[in-house]
Amino acid sequence: MLYQMKKIVLTAFFLLATVFSFAQNADKQLVKSKDGVKVEIATSEGNIVVLLYNDTPKHRDNFLKLVKEGTYEGTLFHRVIDKFMIQGGDPESKGARPGQMLGNGTLGYTIPAEFLPHHFHKRGALCAARQGDQVNPRKESSSCQFYIVQGEVWDAQRIEMVSQRTGKRFSAEQREAYATIGGTPFLDGDYTVFGEVLKGMEVVDRIAAVDRDGFDRPKKDVKILRMKVVK
Repeated sequence: MLYQMKKIVLTAFFLLATVFSFAQNADKQLVKSKDGVKVEIATSEGNIVVLLYNDTPKHRDNFLKLVKEGTYEGTLFHRVIDKFMIQGGDPESKGARPGQMLGNGTLGYTIPAEFLPHHFHKRGALCAARQGDQVNPRKESSSCQFYIVQGEVWDAQRIEMVSQRTGKRFSAEQREAYATIGGTPFLDGDYTVFGEVLKGMEVVDRIAAVDRDGFDRPKKDVKILRMKVVK
């Protein structure tokens, strides 16, 4: 009886240790790097703090320029899909009428792609939207539109299916991240990842879950109130 009780206690201990280790690993995957500039995005649903990577300088500098100019203030998260992503930054979304289709707005230029294998579409990734390959074969980014990955967890079999279907090759780091915190692996190598969420993923989840119309636009506007650089 004593042996059985000891065995149960040990099993419980190892289970708790495993859960704790998993949680620690998830946190490390979500906030991997501190090398960059922090920006706070205040929205009508709460605040999100993102890190802009220093090794994607074209996207970092462009985003910071728009933040400092107030370009994003009053724009909407105009396209949201639960278990996928939330997209914003369309200048045409300022004061848009209810039901108006959005997503084509631009500032008149594009940004050269900055694809780096260690920046990928894990949960919380900050990425640049862009036009499709047919009109944009260089995969250059929108001047202003961005999205934040919510994603979902992918087991090894599903990730392998994506790899076989698309020809994409996923590193051990990518596979671990997608199998623990989740993401959108099928977007890797096609859109520039230039930052990640440090705080406020619960706000991203809340925005992704709102009621939306047939164009995936929230029925009740989700506004970007302001952005600012923070220390």
